[in-house]
Amino acid sequence: MSTFLNSVSALTETAMAWPSLPEMLAAYRPFLDPLPLQRAWYLLLFPLCLGIAVTYKAVRVPDMRRYWRDVAIFTTQLVLSVVIVGGLMFWVVLWVLPRIVPMPG
Repeated sequence: MSTFLNSVSALTETAMAWPSLPEMLAAYRPFLDPLPLQRAWYLLLFPLCLGIAVTYKAVRVPDMRRYWRDVAIFTTQLVLSVVIVGGLMFWVVLWVLPRIVPMPG
């Protein structure tokens, strides 16, 4: 019975050591402690480009009847540009640079 009480008291001490949800949310600092989304960055590419296109075209489109069509075109251009530039940089870093500057050894 004594070991059971010791384990229960250890569990309650451990549970009390964890902060509550409001404390955790108050301690979250968005720009200093970013979310760990390095593996899913490509999922955020489309919303980022859409936000840029909506904002840019809201200022630049002279006729609002063409607004959503222009936003769709600009979003597509942005996404394709990022993908193409990323592919070119991948190719340069992994194929061109090793042939120009070989690794020592």
